[in-house]
Amino acid sequence: MRTIEWKDDAENGTKKSAIAMIDQTLLPAEYRVIECGTIPALCEAIETLRIRGAPALGAAGGYGIALAAQNSTASSFDQFMHDLLAAARAIKQTRPTAINLAWGVDRVIGAVRESGCGTTNEAREIALREASAIADEDVTRNRRLGEHGAALLADGETVLTHCNAGRLACVDFGTAIGVIRAAVEEGKEIAVVSCETRPLNQGGRITVWELAQDRIPVTLIADSAAGSMMRKGLIDRVIVGADRITRDAVFNKIGTYTHSVLAKENGIPFYVAAPKATFDSTRQERDIEIEERGPDELRVLEGTMLAPVDCAVYNPAFDATPIENVTAVITEDGVAYPGRSESWGRLFV
Repeated sequence: MRTIEWKDDAENGTKKSAIAMIDQTLLPAEYRVIECGTIPALCEAIETLRIRGAPALGAAGGYGIALAAQNSTASSFDQFMHDLLAAARAIKQTRPTAINLAWGVDRVIGAVRESGCGTTNEAREIALREASAIADEDVTRNRRLGEHGAALLADGETVLTHCNAGRLACVDFGTAIGVIRAAVEEGKEIAVVSCETRPLNQGGRITVWELAQDRIPVTLIADSAAGSMMRKGLIDRVIVGADRITRDAVFNKIGTYTHSVLAKENGIPFYVAAPKATFDSTRQERDIEIEERGPDELRVLEGTMLAPVDCAVYNPAFDATPIENVTAVITEDGVAYPGRSESWGRLFV
């Protein structure tokens, strides 16, 4: 199945709508599909990273508004819109750094508002149609992005990636990993080095699992081993995804900035792969809130204390990589070179 999709079931003659998704917190030990039939359930899934990855969160945001529309029992259109806006606020608050989540929410809200429909039934249909379009477009978009990015990878190269920017971070196919998949589909032999991505190990748990499913050679390393491998000439390229891109910075999983500095020091191209929906034309790095997660993600592992229970913890989910550290950004419309091409400026229009 796709990472996230809409599901309608009939139960006792009544239609029951839900958002089905792969629970990414259980991988690689268990593959399980869960269903969120309410906005609180969806918000919990987003907050706990059962669903994660910028493009996948865009779809989750869109489907969330469609779910709120289906679940609303409002008798008037004004009250119906009130229900949708309440759901929008709740969904947006779950993860503030990634722009795609709010983008997906706003796109479906906007489609309902702009339709001029006068009935709640018609509005429900419009909301679901727009949310489904977001999901379908993500798959097509990532395929195009992958084709553009594949041209940057040469046969026989080894590519380092951080966190997970594969199909599980999207509706399907992937962004950074999608570039690698596209290159392999072209017949190129590409090997991947996946950083573990502490503290939740999305690189080890998810990226390695994905690539193994596709039989693409992958080696798991500790995050701190990346610099040594670069210095030894064992890495040819670095490619990562993004949760938000401003004119002056790329926001991605914590540790991305470190890899960009190491790549720059060792003369290795550093690529970012992200759809245009990830670009933020209205703000700069200083304006973006970096999500901080709970201290026990660092202090505790499956009930075992890794640090004193009362120690201070700083646990940001993301960091900002200055745009001057980025060699190129790959989108569905092609490859842009920050500061060196008109295509870069057009991404923020």
